Amino acid sequence: MATTDLELEPAGALPKPLILGRLLRLSLGALCLFYVYGLWQVQGALILQDGNIRPLLWNGILPGLFLVSYVVNIGYSKDWKKWPAIVSALVLAGAAAYNWTLAGSIEGQWFAGLLWVWLLYIFGHLGLAFVLSAILATPGCEMRAFHQAWSKLTGQPTKEHHCPIGPLGPVDRWERKQFTSES
Repeated sequence: MATTDLELEPAGALPKPLILGRLLRLSLGALCLFYVYGLWQVQGALILQDGNIRPLLWNGILPGLFLVSYVVNIGYSKDWKKWPAIVSALVLAGAAAYNWTLAGSIEGQWFAGLLWVWLLYIFGHLGLAFVLSAILATPGCEMRAFHQAWSKLTGQPTKEHHCPIGPLGPVDRWERKQFTSES
């Protein structure tokens, strides 16, 4: 299921991850937050002396465009399909075009600043969700970790979502098969 469609399950429908799944979530969260830390370190110096945007920002565009729909749809319980990625791409392209009209190059402060904020949000939200899901043993997708935390605070059950992409679902299934009597 590599779709961005929102397919929420009732609370308790999905099994909680075991130790390997939780360690993988913690590792992925640390990786995302390390990237956010790198972005934070370059604030105010997004453009190099040669006039180019730092490679650190360019490196995040494709992964960010791939992930943004999952982060928004599952994280906010919205079924907007690929629209978060489409809108993100259009806004970034608009900022690049605006920079082009101002300076004859897309590599300017306006585009770099917008890209920096967007990347901070995507990878910050994702990184915190991974870490929180490792701590709480969030069933299914890490993007439901904030909902699970709120559920624990309020006592209100929250819906769950299968992990749509990446290694988490297969690792969770493999680990459960290896170390429990469940399948």
